[in-house]
Amino acid sequence: MVLEMKVPSPGESITEVEIAQWLVEDGDYVEKDQAIAEVDSDKATLELPAEASGTITLKAEEGDAVAVGEVVCLIDTSAEAPEGGSAPAAEPAKEEKAVASTATAAQPQAATYATGTASPAAKKILAEKGIDASQVNGTGVSGRITKEDAVKAVPSMGEAVGGEGRGVSRSKLSMLRRKVAERLVSAKNETAMLTTFNEVDMSPIFDLRKQYKETFKEKHGVSLGFMSFFTLAVVRALKMYPAVNSMIDGKEMVSYDFCDISIAVSGPKGLMVPVIRNAENLTFRGVESEVKRLAIRARDGQITVDEMAGGTFTISNGGVFGSMLSTPIINPPQSGILGMHNIVERPVAIDGKVEIRPIMYVALSYDHRIIDGKESVGFLVAVKEALENPTELLMDNDIKKALEL
Repeated sequence: MVLEMKVPSPGESITEVEIAQWLVEDGDYVEKDQAIAEVDSDKATLELPAEASGTITLKAEEGDAVAVGEVVCLIDTSAEAPEGGSAPAAEPAKEEKAVASTATAAQPQAATYATGTASPAAKKILAEKGIDASQVNGTGVSGRITKEDAVKAVPSMGEAVGGEGRGVSRSKLSMLRRKVAERLVSAKNETAMLTTFNEVDMSPIFDLRKQYKETFKEKHGVSLGFMSFFTLAVVRALKMYPAVNSMIDGKEMVSYDFCDISIAVSGPKGLMVPVIRNAENLTFRGVESEVKRLAIRARDGQITVDEMAGGTFTISNGGVFGSMLSTPIINPPQSGILGMHNIVERPVAIDGKVEIRPIMYVALSYDHRIIDGKESVGFLVAVKEALENPTELLMDNDIKKALEL
């Protein structure tokens, strides 16, 4: 019996995926539930498990975009498993063929009078674009520069031109990266995005972490980091300024009485934004545990579409990479994103005296169509106040109870 394996739906609104990598070869014997491919959707990279045991026949190539429900491989369930699970005998021959092909391709063409000479049409194009023929590799007979070579060599707005000793490579963007690019451009073009800035004296949080971080970790198995303070400070500010916890849907403003906080984390496939659900109900321990869980899943490529769907507000921490200041881009359809940055000791005026304090710059990018300046500035000030006075505003003056110690 031959089983047709079709692309399952990774989540709502996703209509196609891209075959990022086949984990098996055509003709291999696979076991049921064995991961046979990695597929990219516009939100995440997922593994495709075999639906049955048998010999597999691949029906799509790596890089192909296939619709949800389309057949991507066949599995002959009547085939018997090979003894010892040995690899197909043809594999060494395939490697030898690849080596031979590479060696053949690497052989340069013999130089002649035509090498590096542009055809009349190519010469005209290069002259119009101000490109010297010596900067172009000809692909015509004996290395002659063809019209097509000249067209391809035309740089677009600062594009570098390759040549001898100047390597240029091209690689196809993954579906996830292409979708990220589309969303970023959409956010810039379709929102009235502005950014407001402030600075935060992190001394109170430094003092709390220095005093309680070891006890906290021993009790709960997670570190007392900055994300729990920032997340709870954001939750408090969202309750004070609900417009920041809203978004536009056509001609309507949609507001939420819950706080699903998206956190930007770096994964093997690029930036991912998993969501901390109902952050308003979480304690310091709850936030730190959820941040750790989501970060590990993103790092290991196990994050699911459902874990990244939704979100009412985003926190981005560029400070872990050394960023001093930035203007984060809104994560649509959300209306606001808070950017955290690195913490640097800076001289500041305290009660008329200059003191050295650990200072972090923070930035709030917001959609001015739905959030006014008063609300955006007020929101960021509320975050600043909570971070500079966490014992009173985030812990209700009971540190041990808040940290569950």
